[in-house]
Amino acid sequence: MPEIVFEDLVRVHRRELLVHCYRLLGSLTDAEDVVQEVLLAAWRGFNDFEHRSSARTWLYRIATNRCLNALRDRARRIPPAPVPPFTPPPPSRLGELTWLQPCPDTLLEGMPDTDPGPEARYTDREAVELVFITALQRVPPRQAAALVLCDVLGYPTAETAAMLDVTPTAVKGLLQRARASVDREREGVSRPPAPGDADVVRRFAAAYSVDDIDTVVALLTDDVWLSMPPAPHEYLGLAAVTGFLRAGAEWRAGRSFRLQHTGANGQPALACAFDDGKPAGLFVLTLADGRIRGLTRFLDERLLRYL
Repeated sequence: MPEIVFEDLVRVHRRELLVHCYRLLGSLTDAEDVVQEVLLAAWRGFNDFEHRSSARTWLYRIATNRCLNALRDRARRIPPAPVPPFTPPPPSRLGELTWLQPCPDTLLEGMPDTDPGPEARYTDREAVELVFITALQRVPPRQAAALVLCDVLGYPTAETAAMLDVTPTAVKGLLQRARASVDREREGVSRPPAPGDADVVRRFAAAYSVDDIDTVVALLTDDVWLSMPPAPHEYLGLAAVTGFLRAGAEWRAGRSFRLQHTGANGQPALACAFDDGKPAGLFVLTLADGRIRGLTRFLDERLLRYL
């Protein structure tokens, strides 16, 4: 029965399609919506699938082009900015990637064990780090798609060209420009986990939960950054981040946090809640040389359902 074969196909590939769409869109909720569109399109075209490529490649072609269609409609990706509960200090800048969301590690577990091929340039871990996902959002969509297909999934240039309906020469040009942009964003940030990382996260959680801002600041690098999607406010550098952290602690006026250790994007993460149980977002930490270089606090409480 065709429906039985199709259901088997979906079960095998659905999670990796979700991660693929997340890489291109930067938003898990948008990725979930697009995957539903992908599966519907695949179901409708299943009887015409002639096995001229593998089922996986066929699904990735549909998913990639659905993501490119979604990226043309920027309005659906811009969530409303939340109203701060206190008056924050002036930000260093207003970021444009307010749709960015984390990918909880629970969604990365149990991914099919597939060989990415000899052309892949990034490991599975590197290709879900927040800095990598952020970098993809800053390059034109077709460049991002070419880079993910070739350098993450390992598809040859000719296959990638067929999936994007362009020439192999065009793919090489897209890759050249995308690699330069993404490598520049990742320089000095992406690195494998280090033995002392867990202790840094533990100390940060213990200090932040009781608003011990002095101890928190001692754990930060001088070039630390803080962002809070979907709020556009971004704070760059130790002084700016410290000012924001102190303003937040003053507003809380002694109300403590509970921080639950978890993981997202292959990085340490902390789910936040007030003592009364009210959710207060999700921290994803970017570590470097035994200190914290990046604090990304996601304020969308819907994301906590994945943890």
